[in-house]
Amino acid sequence: MKRSFWRVLLIGFLGLSLVALAGCGSQGSALDTIKKRGKLIAGVKADVIGFGYKNPDTGQFEGLEIDIVKAIAKKILGDENAVEFVPVTAKTRTGLLNNGEIDLVAATFTVTEERKKEVDFSPVYYEDGIQLLVMKDSGILSLADMNGKTIGVAKGADTGERLMQKAKDLGITIQTAEFETYPEILAALRAGRVDAFATDGSILKSYQVQDPNTVLLPEKYSSEPYAIATKKGNDDLRQVVAQVVEELIQSGEMDQLIQKHGLSGGIDK
Repeated sequence: MKRSFWRVLLIGFLGLSLVALAGCGSQGSALDTIKKRGKLIAGVKADVIGFGYKNPDTGQFEGLEIDIVKAIAKKILGDENAVEFVPVTAKTRTGLLNNGEIDLVAATFTVTEERKKEVDFSPVYYEDGIQLLVMKDSGILSLADMNGKTIGVAKGADTGERLMQKAKDLGITIQTAEFETYPEILAALRAGRVDAFATDGSILKSYQVQDPNTVLLPEKYSSEPYAIATKKGNDDLRQVVAQVVEELIQSGEMDQLIQKHGLSGGIDK
């Protein structure tokens, strides 16, 4: 009886061990997962001309960050078109990355100390700053003219917090209204529901072009370094992403891509 009991227990233990080992073996690394899948899944913007934009005429994604992702796909898979682009917003990008639905985020993602606790970042490939887009007839010339007024910002971004601090320094009071997408903020500005549209200047330029009745104010209220985010622990993928970004910067190709997409920022090498 005792011998049968221990035999059953041993068989059960061995079975559980084999299942555990099989599970460990199936996880692999982030790069292994991408290679087995045969494509890179990237979170990108779909509404930011110059960075990540889904062209309604072609149905294709285009922009600086799209080209960077294609270079990463080529490095990993040997094919720049082996990419699935998933539209993300400031609110959704970190969650989608950390729950494994996407491999990386290339979506005007500003590096901050707080965000470094949640994700890993590549070297910076572009630097921008928060600006204000207002209606031409508003009489607003800078943040100092915004006392008691409302600024539209994107959900999940830290734009509102930064501007609140700047307003406090100026001795004025402002309010912020959050929206899911940039087009929604532009619509709110046109309708008079907000007095200004705030985000990074390069993003605002594309919306200023869409409405000649708006004006982009020149002053910048922050420094916004963009980098590609990968999930913490995916060190092999992080290293490849860093390598690709560095190669693009050092070769001068990053500057060429910035010019190609009509952007005016950049970085110091």
